[in-house]
Amino acid sequence: MNKYCTEWIQEWCLQNGWTDLFQERREYWAFPPHAVMPLPIPTEALLSIKAEKGFSPQERLWLSAAWAGAVISAGLGVYFQSPMPLVLAFAFCAVIFGLMDDE
Repeated sequence: MNKYCTEWIQEWCLQNGWTDLFQERREYWAFPPHAVMPLPIPTEALLSIKAEKGFSPQERLWLSAAWAGAVISAGLGVYFQSPMPLVLAFAFCAVIFGLMDDE
């Protein structure tokens, strides 16, 4: 799951003079000012961007899906008088939480 919006990081790069942003697996790389070799975007910068901007659009989508799944499964659990929809919603939410975790 992409925790950062590329536009947010591109904005930071423009403000700090970094150029040619690209993503390699889960890390963002760019050329610092007056450099000939790309470096990863500093972790402190990524954390400050995340603190300022909040959830990325992809994270918002998955969180909305988790909420919708939990509410629907609660209704289905009451309707069918069975705990199985809640068990499935718990498993779905656990997978989403695992995808959102950094470590």
